[in-house]
Amino acid sequence: LSLPSLSSTSETESHSHLNQSFIHSFIQSHFLRFTYPFHLSPLSPPIPQHRRRRRPAAMSLARLMKERTFGLALFLFLFVFLVSITFFFLSSGKTVDLPYYFSLSDRSDVSADPDANDAPVPPGKDSPALKARKSNFPTPPALDIAWRPCEGVMAVDFIPCLDNTEAIKQLQSRRHMEHRERHCPKPAPLRCLVPLPNGYKRPLPWPKSRDMIWYDNVPHPKLVEYKKEQNWVRKEGDHFVFPGGGTQFKDGVSNYASFIQKTVPIIHWGRQIRVALDVGCGVASFGGYLLDKQVLTMSMAPKDEHEAQIQFALERGIPAILSVIGTQQLVFPDNAFDLIHCARCRVHWDADGGKPLLELNRVLRPGGFFVWSATPVYRDNQRDTKVWKAMVALTESMCWKVVAKTMDSTGIGMVIYQKPENPSCYEKRPQNNPPLCDQNDQHSVSWYTPLRGCISRLPLDKEGKVIKWPVTWPYRLSRLPVSMPSELGVVEQYNADNRRWTALVSDTYLMKLNISWPSVRNIMDMNAGYGGFAAALIDLPYWVMNVVPVHEEDTLNIIYDRGLIGVYHDWCESFNTYPRTYDLLHSSFLFKRLSERCDLIDVGVEIDRIVRPGGYLLVFDTIEMINKLTAILKSLHWSVKIHQAQYLVAQKDLWRPTS
Repeated sequence: LSLPSLSSTSETESHSHLNQSFIHSFIQSHFLRFTYPFHLSPLSPPIPQHRRRRRPAAMSLARLMKERTFGLALFLFLFVFLVSITFFFLSSGKTVDLPYYFSLSDRSDVSADPDANDAPVPPGKDSPALKARKSNFPTPPALDIAWRPCEGVMAVDFIPCLDNTEAIKQLQSRRHMEHRERHCPKPAPLRCLVPLPNGYKRPLPWPKSRDMIWYDNVPHPKLVEYKKEQNWVRKEGDHFVFPGGGTQFKDGVSNYASFIQKTVPIIHWGRQIRVALDVGCGVASFGGYLLDKQVLTMSMAPKDEHEAQIQFALERGIPAILSVIGTQQLVFPDNAFDLIHCARCRVHWDADGGKPLLELNRVLRPGGFFVWSATPVYRDNQRDTKVWKAMVALTESMCWKVVAKTMDSTGIGMVIYQKPENPSCYEKRPQNNPPLCDQNDQHSVSWYTPLRGCISRLPLDKEGKVIKWPVTWPYRLSRLPVSMPSELGVVEQYNADNRRWTALVSDTYLMKLNISWPSVRNIMDMNAGYGGFAAALIDLPYWVMNVVPVHEEDTLNIIYDRGLIGVYHDWCESFNTYPRTYDLLHSSFLFKRLSERCDLIDVGVEIDRIVRPGGYLLVFDTIEMINKLTAILKSLHWSVKIHQAQYLVAQKDLWRPTS
């Protein structure tokens, strides 16, 4: 019911009783004319005109009393009583606290359906709550912050946790790529905004971007000269062009990928193999080609080993992340990838007791494949022969099976290994070296975790059997993940989460928010949960980096089981990506818990660094958190709109501070 304001009653009237004529007119004008048959839902379609029974639009109070209907009389009595109590409190200056479920701005469980929290109303009418949410919400003013640009030769491509030169200078060793690992400033770095490259333009749309990008957006020509014989990248006018070549695929990436599947037919791209890892990916042409085969490849390489290769990949719209196999574990869960690929990736797999290859074993799914295309496989010189012998000894001790060793028509050789699907081989080894990892170390979040010199144990289900391979793609997206916990209620929660995101994305995100979706390609979900947001977008031309915050529930295995990709991260630190690499960042009720651990202004600076000009931040949260973020984003000259007091849509422009 829409209650009229009672403050208009004459101040000279007594506040101890209600005027009887007011009650009579209120019932006639506000209640009875909105009645409808009680056996129909308020959302039922209206009864056709020829089937309606004529009845007066309103009835007098006297006639109602003559009906002597006990239920209706009781209802009217309670109604008058509640109005009287409300009038008393309002008149006496007191306030009445509404139950928590009427306070949308304070709820952390707001329904995915924007209208689901409204009380039933007659057909064709909006409830007061919905009317309020449809109105334009005032936004708080911008914070008064004197922003300054980042400075130095690396400012345009600044990554705080990878470009901490002071920490890198103090390293005692660089033997194991320590200088390419994360060294975040402590305390948080000085707040500065990354400048734009001269001549920066809005990136080319997908799929055109896969084959060419603007030169001015990533003005690093070193690879053109350094890799010109291998056809990685060429400069043509205002563009970089990517012909699809690579160090190990001289006939092009399509022939190379086809040769792998022909060699081992069980490697069925896009069916049996859905999620892959490309170590030392170059400009990510391997992963870019496999997108057409319905394979999501996480392309990874360290910063500056080949100038800006990951920046090239992300500018092209191909999934990629800056990472290195050094002294710490990769930010992926155990048993995640169906296949791992390395084409002359320059990793010494047998170094330090084989820890780099043992790390690949950790993130490779039982029964998964490792494709190694490198000179030790097919050359007979002294150096390569030594490396090959060491690789043979290490893989045999890890129970990896060689399923193929071959050479293509260009003279490039490869070996394909398979990780065991059951633990029997481990038990039959003549020596327990490397040893199996302690069971207590299993299933820990991989974040600043040192590399281990042990073999990760195979994952077991509740019956003690090794977890099976997921069903083929695309069915694995909608089936229950093989690593789903067996605790009571988890399956129901997972299914409800999927329904919620399917409805929210289709009904609200894609239809009602002020986002130009055709301009979007690279998306990051800042707290992905079960990956429901990414799953709801699966049929659209986007890819999603699913981030599982290290202080939240660990669901990253479930995300990979579904055929999606992601990483662990702590949003109180900078992310391992170049500036201007994502079109849209998304979060759902992330910032309240995050604000308890770090300053949201620093998080806002990191969001500004990651998002491209013209890109978006989409936040589903409480109005309290939305207002805090709005003040920060306005100070960064982002345009901000709030939708239904639940959704923040902010867009970055080209503004940068000048001094």
